[in-house]
Amino acid sequence: MKTGPDGAAAPGGTAPGAAAPGGTAEGPVNGPVGGAVDELASRPGGPPADRARRVAAIDCGTNSLRLLIADVSLARHELTDVKRQMEIVRLGQGVDATGRLAPAALARTLGVLRQYARSIDQAGVTAVRMVATSATRDASNAAEFVRGVVDILGVPPEVITGAQEALLSFTGATAELAAPGRDGGTAGGLLPPYLVLDIGGGSTEFVVGPASPSDPPPSPLPLTGGAAGEDPELHAVSTDIGCVRLTERHLHDDPPTAAQVAAATADIDAAIASAAAQVPVTAAATLVGLAGSVTTVAALAFGLPGYDPARIHHARISAEQVHEVTLRLLGMTRAERAALGPMHPGRVDVIGAGALVLDRVLDRLNFAEVVASEHDILDGIAWSIAADDR
Repeated sequence: MKTGPDGAAAPGGTAPGAAAPGGTAEGPVNGPVGGAVDELASRPGGPPADRARRVAAIDCGTNSLRLLIADVSLARHELTDVKRQMEIVRLGQGVDATGRLAPAALARTLGVLRQYARSIDQAGVTAVRMVATSATRDASNAAEFVRGVVDILGVPPEVITGAQEALLSFTGATAELAAPGRDGGTAGGLLPPYLVLDIGGGSTEFVVGPASPSDPPPSPLPLTGGAAGEDPELHAVSTDIGCVRLTERHLHDDPPTAAQVAAATADIDAAIASAAAQVPVTAAATLVGLAGSVTTVAALAFGLPGYDPARIHHARISAEQVHEVTLRLLGMTRAERAALGPMHPGRVDVIGAGALVLDRVLDRLNFAEVVASEHDILDGIAWSIAADDR
């Protein structure tokens, strides 16, 4: 799925008028993962030498819509941000209960996509890839969403499977750890193999990767659920325990009751046990956590006054810190959570469930800490575009 800047261009549009439940669809925040819209300073000019490519990656998840425009150099194993944007659009609002994408959620999502298309056109991007994850896998009216995307971008979204989602997330999270000259991820004790945990809105992916990925990031890598001794490139499984799903299923009161938390915990523990039976999680030396639930917990654990991606990227949060933050969040009212400095309004309703997933993974799989990553599926999509044209 590729297009030049003319193909990616879209007619002008307005931001969606309806706010996501429990939050807002407008307003800048600090950090590429921590809030609604974040734009890094755009870098003028074309891509640098050595055949680096300027690409655009779009990730449409259950809770958020994100754009990365980057210059990618396979020769140097470098991905340089040009612009990152993120909006909480809650595309998956009610999908777990109704099986359909809500009209208001579609309007919010397509409105933001029009903004992204203008940014892509202005940046001189040479190739675009958009992937759509859990919400559109589950929706009976996904075709309506696809038509809207094609009208705006000129290319369809790639509705990926859980295994493909896991592959891209792993690539984005670990490419820099395993790049040449970085000692295979051993610097600072971030030893491979890695278990990458991607806590999304509708699903959570568990991916165990090799100690020495070859030529990062290949596209696509073989992806299996085989045993640890079979020598596959990656082992991965997707589970339906995303923060939006769990909140809608279980955490109904403000704050949630002990019984509701217990029901969510049982749901999470069952999913972890299922994942552990399918992928060799015990072979992993380092747990790498992705997405807004993890990075928000990290910011709260460190007592940051606001969201600071430079402090959070590759920071280590102990299991004890995660547990303390999780208990605190689950005991707070919505108003109390909303008042926390690093908290984006779009995460206020679902952060308790996301933190609980992370807490239970650390506990059930006996990890002493999690390494938070600001680089995730969005970066993996960008790497995959460049790798496709090697």
